[in-house]
Amino acid sequence: MLIILLILFVVILPFDSMNLSIIYCDNNCSEVVVWGSNLSSTVKYPTFSKLISSTIVLTPYIKGALVGLILGDMWIQKRKPTWNARLGFEQSMIHFDYFWRVFILLSHYCGSFPYFRHHVRKGISSYDIAFQTRALPCFTELYHIFYFNGVKIIPSNIFELLTPTALAHWICCDGSAKPGGLELCTDSYTIPEVVLLINVLIIKYRFDCTLRFHSGKYPRIYIPTKSMAILRSIVLPYMDPSMLYKLYT
Repeated sequence: MLIILLILFVVILPFDSMNLSIIYCDNNCSEVVVWGSNLSSTVKYPTFSKLISSTIVLTPYIKGALVGLILGDMWIQKRKPTWNARLGFEQSMIHFDYFWRVFILLSHYCGSFPYFRHHVRKGISSYDIAFQTRALPCFTELYHIFYFNGVKIIPSNIFELLTPTALAHWICCDGSAKPGGLELCTDSYTIPEVVLLINVLIIKYRFDCTLRFHSGKYPRIYIPTKSMAILRSIVLPYMDPSMLYKLYT
């Protein structure tokens, strides 16, 4: 199975250290684009010096996307207390289209290509695909916002952080289409944190959302049908086409 996946990966995505044309942007393009949406890749570049690392910043567009990703499946890792943090992202192969979009978006901050990870869950073998970014000061700042004592949290300023871009990527990661609405899988957060998120969605975006419990103990956010039209008007410009099914039930 792994051999087949590797062959598909090479055939469908023919990139190597000599040909990064599918990642690098056309510097002669004169189109008006969102700042930060077309940064060139730094995959296979040498390790950055401390000076260069300190000059790398997150554009508002990318920071918004990262907030949504971190609310969902993305993690931030500090391997040593004095080291800078790096981001990690993993998806199952059935969500490869969205995974690839995220990698392209963040390839400016990556030193290597994605890789496969093998898992055995309940006796079933599967392969996911993942990537990690470089360790950079800009990610250390995010780490201190979203982590406390090594545990991911909902920051107190989530009202300002949860932009339409962030909301779209959060839905792509953790949204689940349900009969009559959308459910956001917030299982790893505490009830007060989920209530805080609900308050932001109600006050900032005027959604009529409620708290539900999955399996009787995991708090989740439910957005009903009557709020879905408003939700789509906000997030559709930022959604990956492969994830649009989550907005229509």
